[in-house]
Amino acid sequence: MSFTVARRVAAALSLAVIVSSAAQAGDVTFQIRNSHPNAMRVELYSQDRDYVWPGNGKDFYLDDGETKELPISCEDGEKICYGAWVDGDEETYWGVGPNNKESCDDCCYTCSGGQTEEINLTE
Repeated sequence: MSFTVARRVAAALSLAVIVSSAAQAGDVTFQIRNSHPNAMRVELYSQDRDYVWPGNGKDFYLDDGETKELPISCEDGEKICYGAWVDGDEETYWGVGPNNKESCDDCCYTCSGGQTEEINLTE
């Protein structure tokens, strides 16, 4: 292998290391309280990639009056929005709603470690 080829390979490997470290994993815990009189379902949606928590067709379930901590692993700097809806009634929703279909003013957080303040979902 010539010196020029070896230098190009080394440069490509260095670039691969820089790119892979740019998408480092982080953790954030969403703290959500259901103050609605009915049970609700919650999902967390990445706005930067096609990803949803908990995923695989599942959701988080909160009984009326229940507070849950929802810890997730995400990419540092990733924007994550919550969507919640009354169990059995997708027309009554909070945040981006079921399937990330709505817009919201204050339902998104940046993955940067730590925990959100308590998100209180009321009537």
